[in-house]
Amino acid sequence: MAYVILQHCCNDAACVSACPVDCIHPRPDEPSYATTEMLYIDPEMCINCGSCQVACPVDAILPGGDLGSDEAVFSELNAAFYQNQSQPATYSLSVPDARTRVTGTVRELRVAVVGSGPSGSYAAQELLSRRDVSVRVDMFERLMTPWGLVRFGVAPDHLATKGVAVGFERMTRDPRFRLWLNVEVGRDISPEQLSERYHAVIYAFGAMNARMMGIPGEDLPGSHSATEFVAWYNGHPDYAGREFDLSVPRAVVVGNGNVAVDIARLLLSTPARLAQSDIAPHALEQLSTSRIREVVVVGRRGPADAAFTNGELLGLLSVPELDVAVDPKGFGSNTDPDRALGFAAIQKVARLSELVGRMPSKDRRVVFRFCASPERLLGQHQVSGIRLVRNTLVADGSGVRAVPTDEFDELDCALVIQSVGYQGKPLGSVPFDSARAKILNHHGRVLDPESGEPVTGAYVTGWIKRGPSGVIGTNKQCAKQTVACLVEDFLADGLVKPTAELGDMATQLPAAFDVRAWRAIDQHERSAGKRTGRPRVKLVDRAVLLAVGRQAVAEQHGSVPDNIDAISSVTDEGIRRG
Repeated sequence: MAYVILQHCCNDAACVSACPVDCIHPRPDEPSYATTEMLYIDPEMCINCGSCQVACPVDAILPGGDLGSDEAVFSELNAAFYQNQSQPATYSLSVPDARTRVTGTVRELRVAVVGSGPSGSYAAQELLSRRDVSVRVDMFERLMTPWGLVRFGVAPDHLATKGVAVGFERMTRDPRFRLWLNVEVGRDISPEQLSERYHAVIYAFGAMNARMMGIPGEDLPGSHSATEFVAWYNGHPDYAGREFDLSVPRAVVVGNGNVAVDIARLLLSTPARLAQSDIAPHALEQLSTSRIREVVVVGRRGPADAAFTNGELLGLLSVPELDVAVDPKGFGSNTDPDRALGFAAIQKVARLSELVGRMPSKDRRVVFRFCASPERLLGQHQVSGIRLVRNTLVADGSGVRAVPTDEFDELDCALVIQSVGYQGKPLGSVPFDSARAKILNHHGRVLDPESGEPVTGAYVTGWIKRGPSGVIGTNKQCAKQTVACLVEDFLADGLVKPTAELGDMATQLPAAFDVRAWRAIDQHERSAGKRTGRPRVKLVDRAVLLAVGRQAVAEQHGSVPDNIDAISSVTDEGIRRG
């Protein structure tokens, strides 16, 4: 029986290159790869060799015969992708072939990577895999824990997706790689100081500022961004102290991407389900006593334009304690213009149509509301409701627009979470495109805003390069493109030789920690999780994280710091708090 790709496909395309019969699409060299929700295996071509399963970094591929009852639908989804599909045309990414080692003297290339999330980590992996240059990579992370969105963005009950970090962990054992934790570029060291020590700097710090709705009442208590809510339940130290009103039966999420669906699912998850995840201890405690029983997910356009993926929808439908329904308002031919739809949209509309007007039979439910936009949040001193304007959809030459009507609805709620997108922010003197909220670049080369020419030695990858789009694995191909440009410039003598040595970095960054600190934190969390039957118990207090890191470094050096009693006390208190 053919192998099947499941919901938590990360799109990094490792399976594509592993497949000997080219039965997995879209490939990175196919136009549809840039926008695909996931990859699909052709059941007619699959020879059941298992190479793709071995290559998958997140265990998202199984033989069809091993699928569980809630996974069988993915066999149908994979097969449906190839029905009436013609072979897509290919295009070239213009990435130089790095498989052949250059003969003769191989010069050392020094690269600094700013940010340790998936984009930065994929860039570092790609650099270390090159055979045409000798590479040294230093990665800088402002927090005490690496991997960015893998730790702080992926939903805590999507543990399989976090498996991509296994490859990142393996990279930390490469002697050519160093991880600098507790270092904020722009505060502890400037971009200019990095340029003095490295041939090139890759900026990969993401785009985590929340976009705002721009409506009256959005600054009321009870109105929050998805950025802060997701960071709160994932244990980001900057957000651990936030408070959310979970005391009323209904919450509203504005926006209908995968993050919005994650938020809805977690708001409605039972304590038993939450306890199986790596959700932050404070969030587990508060969500376990939540009185929220309905989450309305609001999208301004119709079901064909819903931003969540089919995989995310199927995952939501598989949660046994949840009802999922679609409000009949905003669903139908009268609100969605006739147009040609792609594979993903056709599948999505078909599934959502089965949920229209579904009557509740369970205690907890998610309701999708399409063709509606928030007009204002209601309340004097606290959110008490939301006023929605109904939209009609109009097709024109630029696509489909949501046009407000004169019809309104009001919903009672005390919690509104805005999940309407993310945007980047500037970093020091690095050229920034304010209109698009990302670093000005062409294929990863940072551009000077005045001349339009590449800035020597400056590169960018990930969301801060292309905007907040794609899934974790999308960053792999993005990083490949950036690294290809960087190495091409280096081999053409287009980069400036560093004027400062790397040996003084520890002196330059006295508050920095290395990978030993992270391994101690990781082990600490896993051990605490093992004692409580959870994957890990995250440390979220900055003082505790620093204490564990200091203790690990002291033990490595065979010395005990003067304040070890205070460190142990802080650490023990951190364990008690989780």
